[in-house]
Amino acid sequence: MNDETNQKHYLNVTLENEKQKNQDELIISFSGIFKQLKRFFLIWIVVSTIVGVLTPICYGLFNSKEQKKLSALISFTYSGIENGKAPDGRSFDVNTVKNPSVIEKALLAMGEDMTELENIRQGIYIEGVVPDDTIEKITMYQSIYEQGSLTAGKEMLDVKVYPTKFIVYFDYSETIFDGQRAVELLNNILYAYSDYFFEKYGFNDALGSAVNALDYTEYDYSQAVDVFDSTLSTLQDYVSTLSSKDNTRFRATSTGYTFSDLSESISTIRDVDLDILSSYITVNIVTKDKDTLLAYYNYRVENLNRQKKISEDELKTVKEAIEQYEKDTIIIYGEKQDTSQYTQASEEYDNLINKKISAQKAVSTYTQKIDKYQKRISELNGSATASKAKMEKVETELADLSQKVDHLLDVVNQTADEYYETIYLANAYNILVPADTSGLITLKTIIKSAFPIFLVLEGLLFIAYLGTAFVLALVYENKAKNAPPEALASKIPAVSSVPEIQSESFEAPASETSEEK
Repeated sequence: MNDETNQKHYLNVTLENEKQKNQDELIISFSGIFKQLKRFFLIWIVVSTIVGVLTPICYGLFNSKEQKKLSALISFTYSGIENGKAPDGRSFDVNTVKNPSVIEKALLAMGEDMTELENIRQGIYIEGVVPDDTIEKITMYQSIYEQGSLTAGKEMLDVKVYPTKFIVYFDYSETIFDGQRAVELLNNILYAYSDYFFEKYGFNDALGSAVNALDYTEYDYSQAVDVFDSTLSTLQDYVSTLSSKDNTRFRATSTGYTFSDLSESISTIRDVDLDILSSYITVNIVTKDKDTLLAYYNYRVENLNRQKKISEDELKTVKEAIEQYEKDTIIIYGEKQDTSQYTQASEEYDNLINKKISAQKAVSTYTQKIDKYQKRISELNGSATASKAKMEKVETELADLSQKVDHLLDVVNQTADEYYETIYLANAYNILVPADTSGLITLKTIIKSAFPIFLVLEGLLFIAYLGTAFVLALVYENKAKNAPPEALASKIPAVSSVPEIQSESFEAPASETSEEK
């Protein structure tokens, strides 16, 4: 009886000690965590799916205005755009894309009225796409500058960014257009700008307007000749400019002419038709009003003398500047005494030379015109005016000359149009990516915009899922650990065998005690 009591007492003490020991420890196992993960896995999947579906829906509902934005990509590839220049050499302004005349043309093409023009214009904004090589250059200079290089800092400031590609955005939330009509409108604006761009930088329309603005019949016969001469001179300068740009030996299919052919035709009319008619008028004193014509010639001579004097002074100043100009000296240091130097003309020196040539040309032109008018004055003073028959003859010749000049002007404009469209400005303006929209594209836009929010929510759900599994595993395992001894003992298998095992271990001490007694 005593042995059994001792065994129970020993078991209780052992369990109490284990309980006290376990109370000081927190037990967690991977199997326990995995068990809880498995328990809540289906719930996590369902909740994550619901969040994934509701996130873009809610984002689209609460940000409906953000979805009413379109974009398109355009580019410019003519010479000079890399320096921020327009085809005519002036500064280029890409905001001409939303010029009111361009938008108006697009609206007319769609059959819309002009009430929304200003809202449309306000909804369009344009951003330049900075080239990758420019970004790399600035980044490189910045890295060197941060290391203490002042030269790199100066180079970084000198790097100017002139985009050649632009993103055109259109926010139509303040307009009456729906998605599909807004897409059609933006694309029409971009197509209309192509016509606007060519008309603005094709040059020939402005030339034609300036040349046709004068009516030769309003002038005296010799003055009409001067009008035609001025017209042909302007036309020849224009053709020469086009010829200098053309390195393809362009021949227009519409007219069959090259720019060299046109220049020769203009020279023929000036040197043959115009000179013959001018000589006839001068020799025969063909005029509508002799006194008025004399006053005009005297005024022209006086005015040309003033202009000649200005050009002569300018030429003198330029020559003096050239004589006193010091060219840039470049010194090349070699090994030992091998050092050389040479002078190099700068851009400023080249400009002075160009000014000198221009001034010399002006002086020569004014001198020739003064001589021409002085001869006309002399002939008018020494002879009587021509007969009516000679006047009629001159009028007929002027009419024929006018027709030739008009035809030549049309040919020049047609040739220039074709040259600009097919060669010079063929790829100057391009619509790389037109605007587009559809249910799929709108959905993609919403999903793309809502994706960061989706990632955050899904991340929080996953953390909550892991945290819940960990906490429950910790609670359940430590709750089982801290159960009462009776409950723990009842869970120990084959408890009845414990006394037998323990009786053997306690017999020796008992026998030893009896012997001692």
